[in-house]
Order: sequence, then structure tokens, then C-alpha cells
Amino acid sequence: MKSRIIVGTRGSKLALWQAGHIADRLRQLNPGLTVELQRIVTTGDKILDVPLAQIGGKALFTKELELAMLAGEIDLAVHSLKDMPTELPQGLTLAATTERLDPYDAFISCKVQSLRDLPIGATMGTSSLRRKAQLLRLRPDLNIVNLRGNLDTRLQKLDDGQFDAIVLAAAGLRRLGWSSRISELLSAEDCLPAVGQGVLAIETRADDPEVLSLVAQLDDAATRSCVTAERRFLDVVQGGCQAPIGVYARFDEAKLVLKARILSLDGARCVEGAIVGESVDAAKMGQELAERLLNDGARQILTEIGLV
Repeated sequence: MKSRIIVGTRGSKLALWQAGHIADRLRQLNPGLTVELQRIVTTGDKILDVPLAQIGGKALFTKELELAMLAGEIDLAVHSLKDMPTELPQGLTLAATTERLDPYDAFISCKVQSLRDLPIGATMGTSSLRRKAQLLRLRPDLNIVNLRGNLDTRLQKLDDGQFDAIVLAAAGLRRLGWSSRISELLSAEDCLPAVGQGVLAIETRADDPEVLSLVAQLDDAATRSCVTAERRFLDVVQGGCQAPIGVYARFDEAKLVLKARILSLDGARCVEGAIVGESVDAAKMGQELAERLLNDGARQILTEIGLV
């Protein structure tokens, strides 16, 4: 068994926390194992003034880490699962998904306590088309402006008065100890989360049994079932950062419940649905719900956006 492994990570405060958390868990479970972090700058970290949908989407935050892994420079990479494309490069695998922390989006404002309290025409910051469409579905009067950057950068822009409110993933705020900044937690009814939101993903080489064995200790079976359904849905509809798609799976007692929503860019049209089944059928459920929504009108929406 390996005595030393190298974990690749982006350099943001949140990414370093996430990688450090995984490194600590590996050390705890494997006394004597040396775990080192290696920072890698991704394209998504360099380009901060353009919406993700215009420059390539999720792979911008993973490509350099994956190239380093394939070259043998690092043994594994830690990602926010919502930043990972559904299709991975040949030779790499999604080796573990940690227990989900918090899937929801957080409304943050220095002026009001909730989305519904914002004045007409208020300026809202978000870089996500998924959030933008769902926010406009609830509040078509809002002026939604692109907001990129790390969590601390986005919060600082809010504090500087550039926005009346912003929306961020609650999980990232909680991991950094910033839960007090959350004004309102948006429900799944108001804003369905992104695929894998709140889950840490560990990506490794598919042909490295020693690292795969180490990482398997961190995989949460219930979360794996949920994200399998979510990622299969996204894979079938061929959506990503370029599409307003919300998907969320959870367990209701012993049953897996998958909900999904596909919207027009302005939020005026919405095709949504849900499916209930067994965890062993997670991928099948994702595919079935995706095909149902596509046939119910989502294909036309995606065609207009230019994704089908």
C-alpha cells in the first residue's frame, strides 16, 4: 500500500479547505499515510470576467487537475461535484462521493432578509444560468448581473454595494464557517440545486488500485445513489453550465426521489417532473425522467438555447 499520496487542488480558500478536509480524513483512516497538497491553477480561475456558459463550462475547473493526474504528477483531485462534467477523460474515474452537506442555494443580502423582500428592479448577482432562470421565474422584475470569483470575492462585492443581493451555494459557506452570512435558504421548490451540489468528489486514475482502495473509504453509498441519478439525467439532456437545469435526488425513507426542472433563459417557461424508485435503479431513473421532460417540451427549450 502507498505510504505517500499527492492531492491536487485549486488554490481558492474553499478548494483548499475541501482538499485539506479529504487529506485529514485519509490520514485519520490510514495512520502513517503521508498526504500532501499540490495547488494547480485552472483556466476557470484565470478567466473571471466572462460567464462560464460563454467560455466552456464546468471543464474549466477540472482540466488542468485531470492532466496532472494523467501525467502522474498527482494521485487524486478533490472537486465540488457540481463543477465536474458528467463525462470524464479516458483513464480517470469518479472514485468517491462524500456525504452531502447541504444541497441548497443561499440568498445573501445586506439589505433584506429574503428574495421576496427585494424591491422591484433590485440588482442580483449570480454566475449561474440555472439560478438566473429560476430567480426570474419567481421575480421577473430583477436585474440579474453576472458575478464571478471565489466566495470571499463575491461576498466582498456584495458588501461594497455592487449588488442588492447575491446567491451562492450554501455548502461552501458552511464549510468555510460563514453560515451567518446566509439571509435565506432557498427551497428546492423555489430553486432546484445543481447536479451534485453540496457533494465533494474525489477523482483518481482508473488503473491505480491502491489509491482507489484508499479513496473508497470515503464514499457514501446514499449520496452515490443520489448523484448517479442526477448526473445521468444531466448526461441524457446534454446540459451543463450552458443550460438552466436544476436536478435534485434525495431519499424519502427507503425510496429514491428525483426531481428536475428545465427552464428557458428568462424563466418564463418551465418543464419539470419527478420520479420515485429504488436506489439500485438510480441511473435508470435519471434517464427515464430526462426523456420524459424532453418529450414534454424541454427539448424545444434546449433547442432554442442552442444545446440540442
